[in-house]
Amino acid sequence: MQTEASFIIRNARVLTMDAANPRANAVAIAGNRILAVGPEAEIDAFSGPDTHVIDAGGGTVLPGFNEAHMHIFGGSAELSELSLAGVKGFDALEKAVKAYAAEYPERRLLIAQQADYTILSDDERMTRHHLDRILPDRALLIVAPDHHTAWANTTALTMGGILEGRDVGVGNEIVMGEDGLASGELRESNAIRPISAFGETGGREMLGVGTGGDPEHVTAEERAGDIEVIKRGLAYVASLGITSLQNMDGSLYQLEMLDEIERTVGLPVRVRMPFHMKNFMPLSDLETKAAAWRERFNTDRLRCDFVKLFMDGVTESGTAVFIDDYAHQPGWKGEPLFSQDHFDSIAIAADRLGLPVAVHAIGDGAVRMVLNGYEAAIKANGKRDSRNRIEHIEVVHPDDIPRFKELGTVASMQPTHPPGSADLPVEPYLSYIGEDRWPHAFAWRTLVDAGAEIVFATDWPVSPLDPMHCIECAMTRGLWKEGLKDQRLSLAETLAAYTKNGAWVEFMEDRKGMLKPGYLADIVVLSGNVEAADHANLAAIRPVTTMCDGRITYQA
Repeated sequence: MQTEASFIIRNARVLTMDAANPRANAVAIAGNRILAVGPEAEIDAFSGPDTHVIDAGGGTVLPGFNEAHMHIFGGSAELSELSLAGVKGFDALEKAVKAYAAEYPERRLLIAQQADYTILSDDERMTRHHLDRILPDRALLIVAPDHHTAWANTTALTMGGILEGRDVGVGNEIVMGEDGLASGELRESNAIRPISAFGETGGREMLGVGTGGDPEHVTAEERAGDIEVIKRGLAYVASLGITSLQNMDGSLYQLEMLDEIERTVGLPVRVRMPFHMKNFMPLSDLETKAAAWRERFNTDRLRCDFVKLFMDGVTESGTAVFIDDYAHQPGWKGEPLFSQDHFDSIAIAADRLGLPVAVHAIGDGAVRMVLNGYEAAIKANGKRDSRNRIEHIEVVHPDDIPRFKELGTVASMQPTHPPGSADLPVEPYLSYIGEDRWPHAFAWRTLVDAGAEIVFATDWPVSPLDPMHCIECAMTRGLWKEGLKDQRLSLAETLAAYTKNGAWVEFMEDRKGMLKPGYLADIVVLSGNVEAADHANLAAIRPVTTMCDGRITYQA
C-alpha cells in the first residue's frame, strides 16, 4: 500500500459528501486517487519528501463541481463575443454594439449574446428596424440568453438568404412582418443557423444542438482553430472549480476534438456527452451511432453513453409545449418536436440498448410526454436502473410530480433560470405561463419532497457558468408573490446536487462525487467557508485550487 502522498490539503473545512464520514480537516492524494480523508494529525502521517502541501486557509474543500448540463463549444466560442447581460434600453444597446463593432472591424458577422427579450422595454419587441438604426451596413445577430430566439438586422437577413422568409421546419420560425419581409426575430436553431453560419466558427459550435450532426466541410486550419477555442473554454471551466462537465451538444466532431485534446495535452476536466437524436433521424441511428460511440469513447475522462433530445423550445418564444393554453395567447399550447408515439419508440429502443435518455422539456405538456415515454420503456422492457432525465422542467403539472419517483426519472434543473434570479426579468415569462402555473414552476423543493433525484447545472452559455454564482442564486431565490411555496433546497442539498448527484446520474458514484479513500482525486479548494457565509455573498467565495484526476488544473 502506498503511504506517501503526492498532495496533502490541510487547514481545511472538508465537506466530503460521504455520509459515513461527512467532515474532515485534511485530504491526502496519491497519484490520481484519494489516499485518506480525516484529521490533520492522521493525514500528516502520509507526508513525505516529495509531498506538495496545499494550505486551504480554513476554506471549504469539496468534491470538484459537476456541471450536469452545458455546451462546451458554444460557451467557449462566446467568450470572445459581446455580452449584453444587464443592458437595458435602446441607447445602451446602441452604445454596446457600436463599441463592439469598432473593436472587431474584420468580422463578417457580429454576434452579441445574452439579450433579454425585454432589452428595449417591457412592451417593445426588438426587430430588424431597431438593429438597422444601430448598424445598417454590417451584419448583426443578437441572441437571447436561452439561445432559442435571435434577432438579425436587414444586412444579416439578406446575407443568410432569409429576408423573404423560408420554411424552417416544425417548431422553428422566421417571424414575418406586415411588409411581407422577415421582422428580424428568429425562433429556434433552424431559423438562426442560416445567419450564424457566417460567424467566426462558421456556426460549427452549435451544430450538435441544432442538427445533431457535424460540419460538412472543415479545413485543417478551421479544425485547429476550433480546438484552440475549446481549450480556452476548458481552461475557463477548470478556473471555476469544475472537474466534470456533461456536454449536451451530441456531436461526433466535438467528441473527436476532445479526444485529440485528451491524447495530446490531457483534458483538464472530465467530459460526458450524448448522442443527439433529432426527429428526422432513423431509429437505427441509436444502434449504429449512439451505441457505437459509447464503445469508442468510454473512459473516465471522456465518455459518450446516453441520448439527448429536444421535446419543445422555450416559453418566451412560444415554442414550449403546455397542457393548457398559454395565458397570453388563448388557443396556443405549443407544438412538440416529436409525436408521443415517435418519442415512445425512441425511449423503448434506447432503453433496450442500455442507453439513458435526457430530454429538454420546458412546458408541462412536454414534461408529461417525456414521462409517458419513459413509462412506455418500462412497460416494454421491464424496469431497470436507467437514470433517465428531464432537462429544465420549468413547469410541471401537479399530477406528474409523483411520477418522477415512480419512474426513477431525474430532475435536471438550473438555479439560474427562474425569472427574477441571476438578473433575469420576471416578464414576459410569468404572464405567458399565467399565475395558476406559478406554484409548479421551477419546483425544486416540491420535486425533491416527492422523492425525485435532482442535479443542478447552468446550461452555459445560457446562464453564467460559475458554480458559486449558481449556488448563490439557488439559496437566494425569492417568491413571485406572497403565499407561494419556498422552492429552495438546503445548502447541503444544493451542494450535493452540484457534486455527488452529478456523479450518480453518470453511473460514476463508485469513484467520484465524494471525497473518500480510493475515489478519483477531483477536488476544489475554496477561498472561504461556504457554511458560514451569508447566502447573498456565496459568489464572493472563489475557487483557489482545482484538481482533476490528481493534477492541478487551476491555481489562483
